[in-house]
Amino acid sequence: MNYQVIVLAAGQGKRMKAGKNKQFIELEGKPVIIHTLSVFEADPWCMEIKLVINEKEKDIFKELQHQYPVQKIKEMVIGGEERQDSVYNGLTSLQSAEIVLVHDGARPFISQEVIHHLVKKAAKEGAAIVGVPVKDTIKRVSKAGVVEQTVERSSLWSIQTPQAFRYAILKEAHDKAKAENYLGTDEASLVERIHVPVHIVEGEYENFKLTTPEDIILAKAFLQK
Repeated sequence: MNYQVIVLAAGQGKRMKAGKNKQFIELEGKPVIIHTLSVFEADPWCMEIKLVINEKEKDIFKELQHQYPVQKIKEMVIGGEERQDSVYNGLTSLQSAEIVLVHDGARPFISQEVIHHLVKKAAKEGAAIVGVPVKDTIKRVSKAGVVEQTVERSSLWSIQTPQAFRYAILKEAHDKAKAENYLGTDEASLVERIHVPVHIVEGEYENFKLTTPEDIILAKAFLQK
């Protein structure tokens, strides 16, 4: 069962406070983005990687590709102003695809097992995303800082990437959002707007996104383990 993946690496990740794109931060001697790309490079189901980058960093990414050969990157796509624009650019660059995955470059710990569960579900249902059940108590709080409600958490999930879709579904969802100037929080939120059911595949808590300096500490500990 084959798929193509759009890997997003154009964001600057200001919350990381690294003074550079967080994709270039090294973990155990390799940049974050190389750890992420290596998962898809090693997966026999992955036919092609579309790496979406910031145009100003193209030479850096080219050098990384030379240093750490990733054969499945056929093209580096220039990202847009918003994450959604970057996904759209990656999507329209695909020549032909049936199942398309969208993944954050800053999630280096996604497992092949979860990817395969996700691809199977997307192939069957049309749209599938990875998530994990929320572990903490969730409360709705007013702007004044007062608790309004304790939310029942049994139906709440924390959503990760990859997110997987049949190409035609994701393209239709993006085209509609573009035509209506709608900006969603993720790909699934766009697909929901065209009334396609989005199915959940349980992932792993280790598949966290590197967002703050504390996440780098966690990532290094995870790799050492």
